[in-house]
Amino acid sequence: MSGENAVRRAAHAAPQWGRLNSRLILVNLAVLAAPVAMFLATFLITGKANLQVLISLGSLFLTFLVISGISLMRLFTTRYRVTDDLVELQSGLLFRSRRSIPIDRIRSVDLTANPLHRLFGLTKLTIGTGEQSVSAGQRLALDGIGRADAAELRRQLIERRDARRGLATVAADDGPISELDWSWLRYGPLSVWGVGGVFIAVASVYRTLRELKVDPLELGIVKDLQDRFGSVPLWYGILVVLAVVVAIGIVGSTATFIESWSGYQLACEESGMFRIRRGLFVTRSVSIEKRRLRGVELVEPIPLRWAKAAKLNAIASGLGNREDNRRRSVLTPPVPRAEARRVAAEVLGEHLSLTVRDGLIRHPRAALRRRINQALIWSVLIAAVPFGLGLWFGHGLTSVGWITGAVLVPVLSAFAYNAYRTLGHGIRGGYLLASAGTFVHRTVALQRDGIIGWKITRTPFQRRAGLFTLGAATAAGEGVYKVRDVSTGQGIALAEEAVPQLLLPFLERAPRSARRG
Repeated sequence: MSGENAVRRAAHAAPQWGRLNSRLILVNLAVLAAPVAMFLATFLITGKANLQVLISLGSLFLTFLVISGISLMRLFTTRYRVTDDLVELQSGLLFRSRRSIPIDRIRSVDLTANPLHRLFGLTKLTIGTGEQSVSAGQRLALDGIGRADAAELRRQLIERRDARRGLATVAADDGPISELDWSWLRYGPLSVWGVGGVFIAVASVYRTLRELKVDPLELGIVKDLQDRFGSVPLWYGILVVLAVVVAIGIVGSTATFIESWSGYQLACEESGMFRIRRGLFVTRSVSIEKRRLRGVELVEPIPLRWAKAAKLNAIASGLGNREDNRRRSVLTPPVPRAEARRVAAEVLGEHLSLTVRDGLIRHPRAALRRRINQALIWSVLIAAVPFGLGLWFGHGLTSVGWITGAVLVPVLSAFAYNAYRTLGHGIRGGYLLASAGTFVHRTVALQRDGIIGWKITRTPFQRRAGLFTLGAATAAGEGVYKVRDVSTGQGIALAEEAVPQLLLPFLERAPRSARRG
């Protein structure tokens, strides 16, 4: 009996190494279906398989074999374990790699699963330290562990981290903060990326066919379209193509919304972390520490703004570099503006009015003049292109230049006035508020305690107008959040009220140094 106890104590003292799930072999082999699918698609479209197509597909097939071999080697050589102090990861055959992260430095434990992972009950667990630069020592990824094992490992990591830090368990709120409402699907088509995605997809298919020595214009389906619609007027054909592109873009945007936000839930866990879960085919689970939250950002692109909708982003430290921050800071899908403000209030534990622009301090009229001047300059520059071509090739394009300028001046001037109306700043409780934007309105609520410095920028045109841009530096989110085009008096007063005595010593030092000079 004493021998068994000794073995148990030894096992507890030295945690066993874990391995990736063996079902990862099936995931790696499944990628070989791509060359076969491409071959079948090419054969169905062209009706033939020439030598160039066979060579290209054979090369692609060999490439996938090499990738699969490397993946299988990673499966057999990757090991991990969790101790009281460290998370350790070993990998590699010829070149062994051993990395570790201290438990108390863990900032995030995210779960991601693509369709193949989900098909075989696997997931990818990523452990991050929240550093601005991503390197081997700052992030560990276990790609291919069982779904239940990943959930249990995530729980253990968070519990041990909080125990190392001496943090008490936080009582979770009753129910999630926000869940998917399928009525929000109406905001799915309101994305400019839908139409852009159509052009990207067409360009990708065209380039792929060209590389396979297949002329897309010689395909049977293209010839059939030319025979049927080749005699219609050009303007009618352009309108039809635009209508088809917009329709496909709307369908694509809606499908993207469904894939990205199915199963969406924002909740606060007992570990004191906000957890965002979402995804239909590719599931994602992102964690944000509540104590590292420094504010929120309300984002309203033009299409959503017209529909009285918005998106909400978190301003938090520990989310990684800039790219990771933009990907992981999203708190809500496009939702009604009132819902976004409600979520912001619950996340921050503040009042609903925190992200409302009404009541903010307006900026000087000089800021409006700057935007009107910029609108006029852009109108002239854009209209100058067809106007200049008309002087060279003919007067027809000259007329287009005049018409373009006549249309752009009022349109861009209206955008300039709207951008000026969006400008505003103020202090509400413990938060600095700043609002700005032309095509995308952004309202930022930043904790005053999270401001670590001020960055003042001033272009020659701002200097002439008596304006400058005041940037609040923080160790969270984008790093600097700007209050654009404030007067000198407004900017200094705002900085002093937000964080007293942080900016004034530098302003007082300049005259003394000038007198010494």
